[in-house]
Amino acid sequence: MATKKPSSKPGGAGAKILVVDDDPFVARSLSAFLSEEGYAPEIAAGGAQAIERLDDETLPPIDLVITDVSMPGVGGMKVLQHCAEKHPDIVVVMLTGYGTIEAAVEAVRTGAADYLTKPVVDNELRISLQRSLRQRAILTENVNLRAQLDERYGLENIVGHDHRMLRMYDLIRAVAPTKSTVLMSGESGTGKSLIARAIHTLSPRRNSPFVELACGSIPETLLESELFGHTKGSFTGAHADKQGKFLAAHGGTIFLDEINSASPGMQLKLLRVLQERKFEPVGSNETIEVDVRVVLASNQPLEDLVASGAFRQDLYYRINVVRIDLPPLRERVCDIPLLAKHFLEKHAAELGRQIVGFSDDAMRALQQYRFPGNVRELENIVERAAVLATSPTIGVEELPAHVLDNSTSRLIAGAGVESLGSVDAPDTPWEPTPLEVAMQEPERRILLKALRANEWNRVKTAEDLGINRTTLYKKMRSLGIDKMAG
Repeated sequence: MATKKPSSKPGGAGAKILVVDDDPFVARSLSAFLSEEGYAPEIAAGGAQAIERLDDETLPPIDLVITDVSMPGVGGMKVLQHCAEKHPDIVVVMLTGYGTIEAAVEAVRTGAADYLTKPVVDNELRISLQRSLRQRAILTENVNLRAQLDERYGLENIVGHDHRMLRMYDLIRAVAPTKSTVLMSGESGTGKSLIARAIHTLSPRRNSPFVELACGSIPETLLESELFGHTKGSFTGAHADKQGKFLAAHGGTIFLDEINSASPGMQLKLLRVLQERKFEPVGSNETIEVDVRVVLASNQPLEDLVASGAFRQDLYYRINVVRIDLPPLRERVCDIPLLAKHFLEKHAAELGRQIVGFSDDAMRALQQYRFPGNVRELENIVERAAVLATSPTIGVEELPAHVLDNSTSRLIAGAGVESLGSVDAPDTPWEPTPLEVAMQEPERRILLKALRANEWNRVKTAEDLGINRTTLYKKMRSLGIDKMAG
């Protein structure tokens, strides 16, 4: 006899379904119906046998359980409870011969996807299975998305071996499970948002909202509405009620970046929210109470702002519970190779490119650059280099001119730095070399990079470099670049 293949019906066709019923006739009838619908059924003669099957990791996993409620020994509710506790990814449909509203409510509260009465109508069961399996697919997708978020925003995604970074990791692990307010201080681009997300991801609030707001990006007149919401008609342009960020973050974490930009009036309102976890939306007398974990960040030293009177002292003391200071990238040069490698792997994968690393000269140039934009700037530079790369190794020709122009030692990278020495290494033996000769190679690379970026359009290249076309042509001839033009 030929084996019947599962049909391509909607609603999870091919799913593994366990039928649990102590009546052999009912169990066989349901199994036959499921096979015709394209599912893969199994039969358990009772609740105890069903639980044993569900826990057997040597067998294919079950996707859905159809169980009778009333069975001798272990009944359907016990099977449902076992699934809820041990196998939350399995959906359960309950069947009963004498259903009541109270029993249905109890089953749904315990976790049942549906509750049907016998004799069940084929189409009713068909719709129930499709709906229940779609529910399972959504739950599975949510679990996968949560795993991706954990991977993206977990502590392991923060790169750095500098001793200050290692101490910061310990501090994040210690503070994450608590409700304490966290204040981060550091220049723009040092990764404050990533740290805030890591704190949330490692906290008991990880399954609740994470809401972020850059206070400096919102006009002062609208910041209160963004944070606390407003009622319709409370001000010009308020055409409908709006939920604020604090209420949106209820049960989770709110991250307020650039808190140093908040006005004195807003600082007073924030102080009350932090102390009482209560606020009123703009234009409303209704007091709303929220449960939120607050993480804040400043890109300016708040101590200086307090001393000058620009930031409230009482608010500063209220938010400065746990302090995390993020060092600028120029102060942890040893982390630049790690970060550059991390970003290169990320962007090369996104571009579908096989790029294995950086040349010694390129890495030396990166480590000598001061990175005013910090980690964010490094990622942008690496992404740009990955786009422009024409070989498996990133060279200095793929780096922006300002990185190479940062100092004399950076410019001569790749042009005999070992023989010329570095201005940063005064003990390196000096070997006399004409400056004009030393400058030729980096100048050649800069010109090549600009020409390639402009697809060898000499007019545009000259404009980008701030020189006239005649000067560009002369330099190309003297450096042998004119012969490369295609």
